[in-house]
Amino acid sequence: MAEQPARKAPRAHEAQVVRTERITPHMVRLVLGGPGLDAFEVGTYTDHYVKLLFAAEGVSYPEPFDMERIRAEFPREQWPTTRTYTVRAWDPVHRELTVDFVVHGDEGLAGPWAARAQAGDTVRFLGPGGGYAPDEAADWHLLVGDESALPAVAAALERLPAGATVRAFVEVPDTSEEQKFATAPGVDVTWLHRGARPVGEALVEAVRALDFPAGDVHAFVHGEAGFVKELRSHLRLDRAIPRERLSISGYWRLGKTDEAWRAIKREWNEQVEREQEA
Repeated sequence: MAEQPARKAPRAHEAQVVRTERITPHMVRLVLGGPGLDAFEVGTYTDHYVKLLFAAEGVSYPEPFDMERIRAEFPREQWPTTRTYTVRAWDPVHRELTVDFVVHGDEGLAGPWAARAQAGDTVRFLGPGGGYAPDEAADWHLLVGDESALPAVAAALERLPAGATVRAFVEVPDTSEEQKFATAPGVDVTWLHRGARPVGEALVEAVRALDFPAGDVHAFVHGEAGFVKELRSHLRLDRAIPRERLSISGYWRLGKTDEAWRAIKREWNEQVEREQEA
């Protein structure tokens, strides 16, 4: 068998922080701009995401920044660390990219960076990726997520036209984390307050108790992998929703670092699929 050529490193975009806003106690919004976004484009998905690049501690990379060169000249442990975040909004006229970050003090990498970010700071990222947008032909839409999926849920809600039949549930810690969206009349969200309960428990209860409207549903269920697994099983097996009408993904896993979760995510998802097909 012929040896496969090495996969070329993706191109990195560079942007500067234009402005920042603390939109809730634990959510920070960054608007990014600058000439490095002149060639950046997003498509039609509402769950577009970018992979932010953070330099390894104590490591400086040659300029101009080039992922291909970094991978060739630096040991793997010195490659940039990536963190994936949903594109909250893209303004093609002003060439500005909006990204929201969940922040819990000094916990994590991207959250603390976003909390400290100031206008003029430089950030590099890969992307965008994505795969979901609400299907206008669907009879109704189900949108479910915790705060990590809130930007994607919000983007989808803002895409839906007036009169669309929507059942949307977002779980956040408490009322202070609720947000207002620029949705069409009649398109809104049910906020569930977690309090001291396990992440996703309220979401699972809400979806299980939901009286599903008649007709074809297009569903988006994203967030912590544990509750996502429960709802995947419920929607596929109990509600008999076809796989192609579901966008379901565990953005993160309770008790796992981002790197540890990404290392097992594909295998974990495949195992879940096998269990549900058995």
